[in-house]
Amino acid sequence: MSMVVLRFIRGWSARFRAGKMVTPVAVIIVLLCFSWGGTLADSGAPRKAVLRVLAWPGYADDDWVAAFEKRFHAKVEVTFVDSDEALWARMHSASLPPFDVLAANTAEIQRYARAGLLAPLDLSLIPNRRRQRPYFQKLEAIGGLMDGANALAIPFTYSSMGLIYDRKQIAVAPHSMRALWDPRYRGKVLDFNSAQHNFSFTALALGYGDPFELSPAQMRTVARELVRLRQNLLAYYTLPEEATALFVQHHAALMFGNYGTQQVALLRRAGVDVGYVIPDEGALAWLDCWAVVNGAGNRELAHDWINYMLEPQIAAQLTERQGLANTVTASPGEESLLGQRLVWIARVESIAQREALWQRIEAGERLGSFPK
Repeated sequence: MSMVVLRFIRGWSARFRAGKMVTPVAVIIVLLCFSWGGTLADSGAPRKAVLRVLAWPGYADDDWVAAFEKRFHAKVEVTFVDSDEALWARMHSASLPPFDVLAANTAEIQRYARAGLLAPLDLSLIPNRRRQRPYFQKLEAIGGLMDGANALAIPFTYSSMGLIYDRKQIAVAPHSMRALWDPRYRGKVLDFNSAQHNFSFTALALGYGDPFELSPAQMRTVARELVRLRQNLLAYYTLPEEATALFVQHHAALMFGNYGTQQVALLRRAGVDVGYVIPDEGALAWLDCWAVVNGAGNRELAHDWINYMLEPQIAAQLTERQGLANTVTASPGEESLLGQRLVWIARVESIAQREALWQRIEAGERLGSFPK
């Protein structure tokens, strides 16, 4: 309450003690003064800093957020997305307040960096990096995480994008992504609804050297292959929970596992005996990283969030709850895959062209409408 209001009230108290009349209007004014005084008092209290986080489900669990808020005396507002396209749209939405920190894969980090949307990181504010496995501490060795001498993103979690199969229907593990086209599995295949990943894993299966830089001829071939894949398709899915429900309900036999080990864990919890395999030609893999948005309202708090996400208990709970690999502790046999049979997704030759073709493929256009 301000000193002016206090003096005002004390003066009227003296008038009461002296037995002087106080009009109803005066009483109303006193009550208003108390109300204003409360407002003034509130306005003098320090306000909590607000951190706005843009992430995928499972990356900002309620208990993690609550603990962070308590430790840093902050308010965290989390917005979840279910696709790279949704992530990009949220970042460009005029109806949403600007975000401070986001989680995105290496390909999207490159895209955001080119658009000038990311701020250089101050690695001295992220001491928990020393807890990470050596592979993930070498940011310069992972494409897209550095801009010259500036670090743009910190690895958080990753997964290979291999094949998930029902052991009861497929006794011998498939050795190639080409198994998705096997006519024995007509109507029993699930595929992730993404232009970028579908073109890339098909290119990898066809033996193209760089699945992210396709020539016009290669693009046409891949598009036609994806049209042919529809013959085996049960459905496209977006989220891992949706894929699990479809797999169980319709007794799917084979699935392109965009979320990899996370989906394997969900299916096994649902009672399905599934196997998981990295194809002989290798598998795409996504590496999701935390980055600070250019123009973040509180960059120091954004760095605190990234550092907090690298704490051992968060890493352990991420793996336990989501079935995802973390960058702090390793699972048995996992290290041999890093940098060898896993192909980290990267920026592609033309997002617009892939998405335009994918819309036609998903809409069910006939093979004849796609040139050879």
